[in-house]
Order: sequence, then C-alpha cells, then structure tokens
Amino acid sequence: MNPIDLPVGEDDIQAYLDGRLGPERVEAVERYLADHPAIAADLERDRRLLAELRDRLGSKAAEPIPARLRISSIRAGVRRRRLLHLRSVAAVCAWLTVGALGGWMANGILGAPNAEPVRIARMADDAIAAYRTFVVEVVHPVEVKADEEAHLVGWLSKRLRTSITAPDLTPLGYRLMGGRLLPGGSGPAAMLMYDDDAGTRLTLYVKTDETEETSFQFVEEDGVSAFLWRDRGLGYVVTAGTSRDALMPVARLVYDELERSPNAAPANQL
Repeated sequence: MNPIDLPVGEDDIQAYLDGRLGPERVEAVERYLADHPAIAADLERDRRLLAELRDRLGSKAAEPIPARLRISSIRAGVRRRRLLHLRSVAAVCAWLTVGALGGWMANGILGAPNAEPVRIARMADDAIAAYRTFVVEVVHPVEVKADEEAHLVGWLSKRLRTSITAPDLTPLGYRLMGGRLLPGGSGPAAMLMYDDDAGTRLTLYVKTDETEETSFQFVEEDGVSAFLWRDRGLGYVVTAGTSRDALMPVARLVYDELERSPNAAPANQL
C-alpha cells in the first residue's frame, strides 16, 4: 500500500504538530484534519501551548554555557586528575561521558518541550473550563446530588474504571454538593463540587490515563486558582475562584484524604 493511502493515526498527527512528518503524508493529514474539525481544534490548541512553552523556556536555552562545562575547563580537570593518579583516567572519562550526555539531554529538553507539559496544561485547562461552566449553575450545578453519594461514587468509579473517592472537606467548612461525568480527552473524567456556608464553591476534577506522577503544581487564570497533581494513574485538579493561599489547605486536605483511600481497583471489582 502506498504510504499516502494509509489511515491517519495519532503518530501522524503528533509528527505533523512537531514538524517531523514526511512530505508524502502531509497532504493526507491535512485532508483528515479538514474532515475532523474537533481534532484540528485540539491540534491548534496544542500548537499554541507548545509555542507558549518555547517562549517561556527560550531564555534558559539561550543562557551561556557555565564555565565548569566549557571544554577548556574540562580538559584542565582531566589533566589534574591524571597528575594525581593515572589509574583514575578511565573513571574520569566515564564521568565526563555521562556528564556530556546529561548536558545534551538537558539542552534538548529546554529547546524542545516534550508532551508532558502539554498534557498537564491541557488537564488544567479542562478542569478550569468545567469549573467555570458549572459553578455558576443555580438549578443544575451537579448531575447527581450528595444525598445519593454512594450511587454517585459507584457510578463515577464504574465509568472511569477505577475507584473514585469523595474526600471529606468538612474540617475546612466545605460540604459535598454532588458531581457529574465529563469528557476527559482520552477517556471520561469526573467532577465533584463542594460549597460552604458563604456559598463559595470549589471543584475536584479527576482524570484517568495519567501515568506520570507529579508533585503539586499551581496555575491561575483570570481569578481562578487551581492546584493539580498526578498519582497512581489519575490526575487531580482542585479549582476555586480564590487565592493560592486560600486554596492550598483545601488541596492538601484533598491529597491527604485520597492518600488514605484504598488503591484504585478495576471497575469489574466494584
């Protein structure tokens, strides 16, 4: 089969985004995107995110090479080590090789961001968009209310194919309002909503297929704050229209509550 006639797959689209796609496949991918406007819109969003990341990290890649990594300094170090002990030459060369490889890899990371920052940014965007959409709802802010919590948790766990827990935030004055099922890109996502006596609302967004584990990260977008992290195959985003300092204790409590919950189980065991 001629390469131009092969079906367009995820690898083709990613290579097209990165500018690595061969000319014989470009036309096929562009026809595919023209027929699938939703995928084309996602691709354009990824392109903007990559451009933003390159702008933010470009200064790092442009920084001068530190003196300790210059060739003259490295050579001088080798000579000193030879004078101290001839038998250390092999070890020194091995260390220099590893150091050079590490420097090359670091430069590659700074010059061309990989897919992980894009996935994190997309997860944050999706969670904040869901917060903005539903937190203002008066009649239907949630799909299943808190008085059916057992049903809500079981339903979301079955749809996400992993055990979902509704953290208890009452120590901070927040009560569970309920939750809903959302699209999550590569699969379904869940959103739980909480409020307090003052009517302040916050959401916990849970997404599957997040294999890389990360520590807390904070983003702020037009007055909406979010803490996000990934753990045990799930991505979590705690979102509220409040400050970073006000949201931090909530995110910590959510994290602690989830850590105390059982490990995720397959849906057919629920």
